[in-house]
Amino acid sequence: MDTNPPPVEELRRVDAELARLDARRAELLARRAWLLGVLYAPPARPAAPPFPGAVTPAETSPRGAQNVLLTLGGTLLAIAALAFTLVSWGSMGIAGRSAVLLAVTSAALAAPAVLLRRGLASTAEAVGALGLVLTVLDAYALHRVALPGTDGLGYAAVASAVLAGLWAGYGGLLRRLRLPFPAAVAAAQLPLPLGVLAAGGGPAAVAWAAVLTAAADVLLLGRPVRAEARIAAGASAGVLAAWALPVGTWLSLTSPWTGAPLLLGCAALCLYAARAVRPAASALAVVAGLAAVAAVGGPPRAALPPEWTVPVYAVCGLALASLWRPVRAGWIPGAVRAGFGLAGGGVAAVGVLWALPPVLAGVLGPADRSAGLWSGRHAAPVLADHPATAVLVLLLGAVAAATAGGVWGRWGAVALGWALLTALPVALELSYAAGLAVRLVATAAALGLAVRPGAAARGLPEPEPEPEPEPAPGSVPERPEGAWGASWTAGAAVPAAPPAPGALLGWTGLAAGLASAGSALLLALDVRAATFVVLGVLLALFTAAAVLGAGAVRETAAGAAVLAAAGLAGAGAAAAGLSAAAAGLVLLLVPAGTAALAVRVRSVAAEPTGVAVGALGVALTVPRPAVLALALALGGVVAAATALRPERRRPASWTAGALFLAAAWVRLAVWGVSVPEAYTLPVTVPALVVGLLRRRRDPEASSWAAYGPGLAVTLVPGLAAVWSDPDWVRPLLLGAGALAVTLLGARFRLQAPLVLGGTALVLVGAHELAPYVVQLVGALPRWLPPAAAGLLLLAVGATYERRLCEARMLRERLARMR
Repeated sequence: MDTNPPPVEELRRVDAELARLDARRAELLARRAWLLGVLYAPPARPAAPPFPGAVTPAETSPRGAQNVLLTLGGTLLAIAALAFTLVSWGSMGIAGRSAVLLAVTSAALAAPAVLLRRGLASTAEAVGALGLVLTVLDAYALHRVALPGTDGLGYAAVASAVLAGLWAGYGGLLRRLRLPFPAAVAAAQLPLPLGVLAAGGGPAAVAWAAVLTAAADVLLLGRPVRAEARIAAGASAGVLAAWALPVGTWLSLTSPWTGAPLLLGCAALCLYAARAVRPAASALAVVAGLAAVAAVGGPPRAALPPEWTVPVYAVCGLALASLWRPVRAGWIPGAVRAGFGLAGGGVAAVGVLWALPPVLAGVLGPADRSAGLWSGRHAAPVLADHPATAVLVLLLGAVAAATAGGVWGRWGAVALGWALLTALPVALELSYAAGLAVRLVATAAALGLAVRPGAAARGLPEPEPEPEPEPAPGSVPERPEGAWGASWTAGAAVPAAPPAPGALLGWTGLAAGLASAGSALLLALDVRAATFVVLGVLLALFTAAAVLGAGAVRETAAGAAVLAAAGLAGAGAAAAGLSAAAAGLVLLLVPAGTAALAVRVRSVAAEPTGVAVGALGVALTVPRPAVLALALALGGVVAAATALRPERRRPASWTAGALFLAAAWVRLAVWGVSVPEAYTLPVTVPALVVGLLRRRRDPEASSWAAYGPGLAVTLVPGLAAVWSDPDWVRPLLLGAGALAVTLLGARFRLQAPLVLGGTALVLVGAHELAPYVVQLVGALPRWLPPAAAGLLLLAVGATYERRLCEARMLRERLARMR
């Protein structure tokens, strides 16, 4: 028995089931989109479910509108009370107004208790805030009524202390109110600073009062109090410390022994706060470190000469930075050590920037060429302020970086070591020969690091692993920090990826070597013998770097070696007393040498550099056209020799042809040849030969691509010359050549020779018949030309269709040619 339904019924069921599945899938997708919106939408604007019946949410919730109204009402009542106390009801007197304010204050402070029992928490909060404001006005009224002769600052200090205690007690009675405790904390910031000011204390005493008050706030951060109070205490401590730190810094500059204890107190406060506020531990440690450096460095700075100011602070910064990776300092939290390292490193970096002028003078000082080349006189050295202490700062920075280890420590040691060598000639005022020697030594050392960054880096100490402190029972252990530093936020360490050490040191050494080489060469231009010695040494150094190096270092060194060889060639030509044009011919030895070496040693940078030197040599021969022709021909020989290499054959062959052609044209111009064919035929003949060879290799190649350029080079300038030449020789020769080209095009069925030759032949014939046509037109009556034109138009119109057919046939015949 067959139980399968008929195909039509089964198809209907399948379609219905698919429709149901599609509807269910659409519903699930809509629900998924709504859930994603709820998860990732801002809390203030939750998305509404897309199902039918959903209500669009209002722009403002009832609770939000209620809070706005209560806040505005309380604010307006406070303003009214202030105006009543200070301005209005003057007839009542200050005593009467004080009595009214006391009654209203008592009612405002008592009302929140009743409101809280009835569940009106927001209203109670607003009325309680009004009561707190009224207590401030009561204190003012009390001063005006009962104590008008007391000192204002002293009374404000006592009143703020009393108000802080009253508000704290009020908040303890009504714990459901959130405002009294933060208000009490804010009021507690004033008594000590105001009391010190009232007692006649100076900036240091007031700053100490602010520090002590901030210390009390920090102590409150570690107490189990409400979040509102902790936030108020943290904000107040930050404000007070931000005021005390500049005062301490100013005092450390004007009175170091007064400012140092204050700064150390600020540093201790920041370190204690770092334990209570773990997410901000690194930032607080940075502030503490900077304050400690300013405090410790102030007294010795005042005792030493002014040039020792920056070195003193740099030493203090380096000492602080050394705590970043202490061997046995597990008791220092990792975030604090990171902050110390950043603060100390920042101070040391500022010191290094201060020490850069001698380095710049050592690099750029020889660029002054006012004395002329090979004059034997040297430019006055550009001395920076306090070069000896600047060199000391660079030395300390290099030693500290080498001791720190790691990739960045090694990089800092290399960079600062090179800066130290560069600044030595300026700082020590070395002699000319000694300055050159130091620069060459710096070049050799930098290139050595560029060639072997790994070997150079192995000479520096590796970073040692830090012992991890045992976590206290019940505490959350700190996550290990990466070897290259970490950013610690909310107790989580995110290690940064270290850079590649070889590449970083290689590029640094290469840049330093090039800078030192340029400085040495500029200084050597003062003396002839020094120029040759320095260029020879640089040629040897860069050649060795090109042989031993790899990658970009190898190519850059190869290009620099070619430039050094070009400098030697140019210096030799100048020493021999050769002219600029002759020196240009000498410089052509450089591209010839690079082309010869490229047969065995391949370099991406050496050959283009040699080509650039060759172009400079050719440019030097421009004032003397005869020598220019020779230079172009020699360049063509070098390019032709380069074309023997398979990978350079195409560009080098075209370059050689262009150079030979340019040399021929310049030589013709030197000889005074003005016949255009003398310039065009040397292009046409090789071009036609190349086209013929191309057609043999590729019979499908177009005749326009093979022969068109070569024929046009001669025919077009020849036609221009024919129309301005009254003689008959050039038209005869050009016409004969055009006829031969036309016949060859017809014979071999080539389109380009046929069209170009035929056009040239017609134009030459028109040129020859033009005088006779002009004479004939002048002899005919004036009515004859219009009549002839009209008859011509009639004839053309009568035979229009036939002419179109003939033109179409001619076009098809030309198209069949190749």
